[in-house]
Amino acid sequence: MNKKKVAFICVHNSCRSQMAEALGNHLYGDKLECYSAGTELKSQINQDAVRIVKEMYNIDMNANGHHSKLIDEIPNPEIVISMGCDVRCPFIGRAFDDDWGLADPTGKDDDAFKKVIAEIEVKLKHFVERI
Repeated sequence: MNKKKVAFICVHNSCRSQMAEALGNHLYGDKLECYSAGTELKSQINQDAVRIVKEMYNIDMNANGHHSKLIDEIPNPEIVISMGCDVRCPFIGRAFDDDWGLADPTGKDDDAFKKVIAEIEVKLKHFVERI
């Protein structure tokens, strides 16, 4: 089976899209080749996201090379998913195939991160069932 190249996009590529990339590759790496990117860079990815993903799934995003990337730094994806436009939707030169509408948990408590991570897991499951 050919893996689908999927890009998860948000503005800073520091939290939601990074978690989606990590979970997608961890849970569905046999079916998906996941990337994440943004239209602006952050100096580091959200360390609360890193910590909680490590606690919940034993995925070490820091050791796995996760860092904030621009859209032109990832391979050309077949499917592009926006994490949500509660700040502003980035323009990436093409339409999004889906918008997951996830709230940004940055600056909130651990429960907010866990809620978003659970939503990502459910959305990934449904996405993989559809492709």
